[in-house]
Formats: sequence, structure tokens, C-alpha cells
Amino acid sequence: MTAKGVRTALDEVSKTGEFKRIESGYRNWIKNDPNAQFPAEKDRYHLYVSYACPWACRTLMTRGMKGLQDAISVTVVHPIWQKTRPETDEHAGWMFGTSAAEEKKAAWTNHQGNGGPFSTHYPNTEADALVGAKSIREVYESVKDTNGKYTVPILYDKKTQQIVSNESSEIIRMLNSEFNDYATNPTLDIYPEALRETIDAANEWIYPGINNGVYRCGFATTQGAYDKAVGELTEAFDRLDALLSQQRFVAGDQVTEADIRLFVTLVRFDEVYIVYFKTNTRSVTHTPSILNYCRELYQMPGVKESVQMEHIKTHYFCSHPTLNHYSIIPKGNDFLGLLEQPHNREELFPSK
Repeated sequence: MTAKGVRTALDEVSKTGEFKRIESGYRNWIKNDPNAQFPAEKDRYHLYVSYACPWACRTLMTRGMKGLQDAISVTVVHPIWQKTRPETDEHAGWMFGTSAAEEKKAAWTNHQGNGGPFSTHYPNTEADALVGAKSIREVYESVKDTNGKYTVPILYDKKTQQIVSNESSEIIRMLNSEFNDYATNPTLDIYPEALRETIDAANEWIYPGINNGVYRCGFATTQGAYDKAVGELTEAFDRLDALLSQQRFVAGDQVTEADIRLFVTLVRFDEVYIVYFKTNTRSVTHTPSILNYCRELYQMPGVKESVQMEHIKTHYFCSHPTLNHYSIIPKGNDFLGLLEQPHNREELFPSK
């Protein structure tokens, strides 16, 4: 049994079987102001992320595009959830990878004891060097968390040893505007004043229909809840297809946060969501406008490094045994190979 108040997204389901995501619990703000509670400083802040998590990858993608790799450090967790405190409860969540030496001592199954064996030392993951935590849960507990939902990303203040924020939509805006003194690409503005109304309006339908829409399909526990979710997802996907057939980016002729928020879902759509979350009414591969759009974004500087398909597939197919009992990972169609192919978005929509 999971301890009272401790939960994951799988627990956020209504009595009608609909997935209802609960809002993030840490919503502080870093400002480019030396007198702020959390002033922007080089190498003061740290991101805890998973390459598998689309919300975390929003922050990695923004960090890469802005050129903030030397200003904000990162730790990547292991993609496979494990029980975070097996001696006291059943909670399963993000764990830190082990060293190569420790890998030889043990291997993991999924957290119900099936599947695997999975290496405890996963490529591009590492132990936690800041808190000494074995799990993301322990990072939250180090700041005396009372919310009980242990998610990534975490934007952590190394100086005061506090969690600044775990809300990805707000973290990417901080990275965009508050760290330009340390960015190698400071002129990139993913939330420009002139487009904010358009960006906000796009986020208003893309988030529930597509970003969260795939989860509403996958985590539905009744046929009615699934049918409603997949219908709304299909409608939003078709709306996006029509939009990207008429313009280069979601908000017009320049890349914005709306594209970052969208891309992290689209890049997982065919390899994971169609199979795992039953979103098989549409596909990116067979929608030329959306595939072409994804190619352009993937090939932008700083983006490709944030996309690790092995992490993505391993996490989804191995971390939720109620959805995939034996944690078998489908081979897939090499979607990233498709994204390496040339696009012609500039030709279709010339820069003004």
C-alpha cells in the first residue's frame, strides 16, 4: 500500500475513469534581479530531468536552444521506475542511475518483479551529486515536501538547497527571459511580447487536446473515458494538421514556446503513444505537414540532444506494469531516422 498522500499520475483518475492531472506544487520564479529571492546566477541552479518525460524535455530543449548548458547543470535519472521506499510503501518513481561497478552487482525488473533484466547503469544517467539521493522522492523529501507527488523536472537552487519550481511551463519561460546574460543564443525569444496572445491561445487547446490528451487516452480506466479522450485528441490533431499546412510554426513564422511544448509530445507519438496509450486514430508519420514540421524542429541547434528515444521507450514500456505486465519494448519504426531526413518548411513558408 502506498503511504497516505504519496501518489503518481496513475493515481489521478476520477470516479468516471478520466485522468485528471493535478497541478505542480512548486511555483517560485527566478528573476534577472540581484535583489530577487531567486536571482539569476551562473551555475547556481540545477535541473533534475528524465529524457523520457516530455515535461522535463521541454526544459532540456529550451536550455539547449538558448545555449544555457554552461549556466545550468543537469542530472538525468534512470528511465525505469522502481519502488522508492519498498520497506514502507508501494510507491514507484524516478531513480538515479548507479555506477558501472554497481551495475555488475544487480539488475532490475519492473517494479512488480517482471521483465528485464534491466541494467541499473543506464547510458547518460548518473548518481545524484547534490543531495545524495537514490530517488527523486528523496530530493523532494530533502526539502520537507508535503505534496507527495515526486515529478520531474525539478529546478533546484544549489545555493539555498531549495526546489524553485517543478512546473515545466514556467521553467521554460524563466530559461527564456532571465538567463540571457549567460546564454550563447540570447536573441532567441520563445515568448515574444508581440505573439503572447497567439501563443497563449494555442497552448489553451494544444495542452488539453494533445499534450495531456495522450495521457487521458492512456490512463483512462473506462471505455467511455477513453472514447471521449481519443475523440478530442483526434480533433486536436486534425486542427494541428490544418494549421501547419498553412503556416510554418504554431504561432506564425517564428519558433516559440508553443512549438517546444508541442514537439515533445509529437516526437513520442508514433513510437510510444499509438501503441501504449491507444492513440491510433492518427500518426505523425502519415501526416505530411506535421512530420515535415517535426523534422525542422528536430534539426534546429540544441534540440536533437534532448531527444533520446531509447530512454523514452524504455521508460514508458517498463515503468507501468498495469499497462504492460512484462515490460516488453516494441521495436518501432525508427522515427528519429525519419526526422533526420530533409524538410522543406523554409521553401513552403519563406521567412518574411
